[in-house]
Amino acid sequence: MSDLDTRSIAMDDRSASAQPEGTLPAGTVLEQRYELLAVQGVGGMGAVYRARDLRFSAVQKIIAVKEMNNAAPDARMRRLGIESFEREANILASLSHPAIPKIFDYFTEGLRSYLVLEFIEGETLEDLLEQRRHPFEPEEVVQWGMDVCDVLHYLHTNKPSVIFRDVKPGNLMLRSDGRLMVIDFGIAKVFEYGQRGTMIGTEGYSPPEQYRGVAEPRGDLYALAATLHHLLTNRDPRLEPPFSFAERPIRFFNPRVSPEVEAVITRCLAYDAQERYASASDMATALSAAMPMVVRGTGRLGTTAFSVPQDTRPVWTFRCEDDVRSSPRLAGSMLCVGSYDNNLYNLQASDGSFLWKFPTEAGIASTPCVHEDRILIGSEDGKMYAVSQRLGQQEWQCVTGGAIRSSARVEYGHAFFGSDDGNLYALNVQSGKVVWKFQSAGPVRSTPLIVGEMLYVGSDDGYLYALDLRTGLLRWKQHAHRRVTSSPALDASRILVGSGDGHLYCLSASSGWPVWRFRTRGPVYSSPTVADGSVYIGSADGHLYALDAETGRERWKYDTGSPVTSSPAVAEGVVYIGSNDGTLHAVDAQKARNLWRYSTKGPIPSSPVVGERLVYIGSVDHHVYALPT
Repeated sequence: MSDLDTRSIAMDDRSASAQPEGTLPAGTVLEQRYELLAVQGVGGMGAVYRARDLRFSAVQKIIAVKEMNNAAPDARMRRLGIESFEREANILASLSHPAIPKIFDYFTEGLRSYLVLEFIEGETLEDLLEQRRHPFEPEEVVQWGMDVCDVLHYLHTNKPSVIFRDVKPGNLMLRSDGRLMVIDFGIAKVFEYGQRGTMIGTEGYSPPEQYRGVAEPRGDLYALAATLHHLLTNRDPRLEPPFSFAERPIRFFNPRVSPEVEAVITRCLAYDAQERYASASDMATALSAAMPMVVRGTGRLGTTAFSVPQDTRPVWTFRCEDDVRSSPRLAGSMLCVGSYDNNLYNLQASDGSFLWKFPTEAGIASTPCVHEDRILIGSEDGKMYAVSQRLGQQEWQCVTGGAIRSSARVEYGHAFFGSDDGNLYALNVQSGKVVWKFQSAGPVRSTPLIVGEMLYVGSDDGYLYALDLRTGLLRWKQHAHRRVTSSPALDASRILVGSGDGHLYCLSASSGWPVWRFRTRGPVYSSPTVADGSVYIGSADGHLYALDAETGRERWKYDTGSPVTSSPAVAEGVVYIGSNDGTLHAVDAQKARNLWRYSTKGPIPSSPVVGERLVYIGSVDHHVYALPT
């Protein structure tokens, strides 16, 4: 077990109400510098205190002081304890990662040794599990998994490599700003291949080989997968027989988890380390690939826990043969929309009557782009098609090296779009010939924004790029920490874009310098909409947010009850947005008051479009809906 369970290192004034036995009282000053304020947590070999550094006289610098009480009667145990504590100090001192607490000092007074660390405000995932008593949302858990993979990749590729050996909910702390931190390096060790040692870790989370004294990087992946299993099922592995996860499939306890996510976690829980992913980076990639499918579970589909006005019924519906994840687009009196049945549909917008369909070779998730008398549509088959709006016949196609989920934008006679091959393409809109392409380090699923002679687009590599529209040369890039599938929007001279790290970023259009950022409690795949001085954005935390466009301050938030990947549409003082429980919400733009809701029978990743007193939306239930505004 860990030398000290630091799961309570959080800002919690309740800890000051009682003095745990054997701990130092508030007011104690160590090293003539660190004044102890309160006990934050107590473990088998000491305590963690909230303290302040007295050398900062003008401000109150809060730090954490971690103690090891070395009063064991056995000299060998005292020596091992000191070695463990010094090991943690040396490991932490050599590391530099935003999700690992910084170390400031190390010293010994009498029989006690102390480590002075960055103080982390927040709660551990174990604390949150105990409070909730039900599983977390899959989107949230997958994002945390990728966050921890990022830390493990850093540790495992460090020189020398560091094995954490005790990944569990109690060692993962969610900060008050929404960032996840990996805490308690008490049993981490420098890794040498072939090295053996004593079994150490936490029963239930530790991999089989660790029980045999073998610690290697893939053991951390097992422990992370066990942690994700716990978060998604609320089944504590410490209370179950060892290595029995196969008897408790995740989707049995939480059908909201997709088979793809379950498969990633199950692979990492393989008894044989060789059957797991080869690295934390590979596991993160697999989780990222499964992320778009994370909400395919049943959830609350088809349920209605609210009153729908009698007049809020579809004016018409149109059935496709598969999911409608594409967002509809109006083209005069016609409505264009793609479907996973491989077809681009063209319908009469007023009554939904069928006009024509154009077949591609795979499903369509992108949104049609209407330009003059043609429609541009990207497909999972890796091709961008130009289709005659009047006849539904192909004019040209451009083949890329990956699926196309980005939607095209047309300016100055050229079409711009991204591909999963990592490129942003610029084509001649008349011929379909490539004029230039820009290579990023990840799939480009964001739809580009064009402002003057500048183009802005996000990538799954975590960057927002600003490019010269004519040449494709990079002007600037800004790191958003997680993938950017959100499509950027313009407000005056500022660019707004969401990120998988849970933030909405506001950046200077000319330089990329941050103006402000707003943190939600889930990944932001929704694209922002600006109207009347407000920015509207959805989040996987289940909320629609309205922010002041100038300052980024929250004006209101509206609880949809389910993760939101749809992007909002605003018309005549009403915000329309879909949620993954299958509901289309109409919300008063000023007061966050629900005006009406309509339930489909599948998640709504599609974004609504409003025109001629109708709001149009697609659903995973295979239908396109036209509802009265």
